[in-house]
Amino acid sequence: MATVGNILSRLFELAPAEAKMDFDNIGLLAGGARARVNGIIVALDITSEVIEEAVETGANLIVSHHPLLFELKRITDADVRGKKLLTMLSHGISAICMHTNLDAARGGVNDALAKAAGLGSVELLSEDGRYSDGTPFSYGRIGVLENPTGMRDYMTFLKSALKTHGLRYHNSGRRVSRVAVVGGSGGDYLRAAFEHGCDTLVTSDVKYDVFLDARELGINLIDADHFCTENVVTPELRRVISETFPTISCKTSTKHGQTARFFV
Repeated sequence: MATVGNILSRLFELAPAEAKMDFDNIGLLAGGARARVNGIIVALDITSEVIEEAVETGANLIVSHHPLLFELKRITDADVRGKKLLTMLSHGISAICMHTNLDAARGGVNDALAKAAGLGSVELLSEDGRYSDGTPFSYGRIGVLENPTGMRDYMTFLKSALKTHGLRYHNSGRRVSRVAVVGGSGGDYLRAAFEHGCDTLVTSDVKYDVFLDARELGINLIDADHFCTENVVTPELRRVISETFPTISCKTSTKHGQTARFFV
């Protein structure tokens, strides 16, 4: 039976650690590398509900995108993170987290988002760094629609494809054809998208001033929710794990979903 360390090694093959941002905390964040894995839950976040799901299904490893913790000075049940860690460790549940390295990875968050957004001829949005072999990587992608369309029709498609409760947007009046995507908080990439000739940027957590900039630049901007622009990678993580370790039960969380709701 595979160990937590075996799973970790495979995931670092998919998403090399060298592409992580400086602030990030990735890898094995709870548990032991030698622990035998008898079941895995894949989720965007390690929430209390996801931990409960792991306990109920007998899974002893959670693979998530967002880190379980960044800085921790104490582990007690007096705060949410400490309580989650105590619950996990008491049930022998380990945690592996692949974050910004998975954003950059080929086959990672942004390739999955580009596919969900209906894009072809996908390329890097920018050069945010290089792997040790000299290959460039980016935390965003650019692609083109086979059939350019209006913003209303594209947003109808995107809302369904990403299973989001709603979209925030600026419509510049341009047809959607060449699209940049950045999973998660990608408003800072608006200028890069514009300079690369994109008519549309799909991302999330967009600030007021970025919407103003989009209007000034004349580029479409769609905020499709943080969870929804990144959760597209969880089926890919499950696929990679299941193909490499077919004897281990690996399931995508059914209890974690979009947090934000829209009152209309």
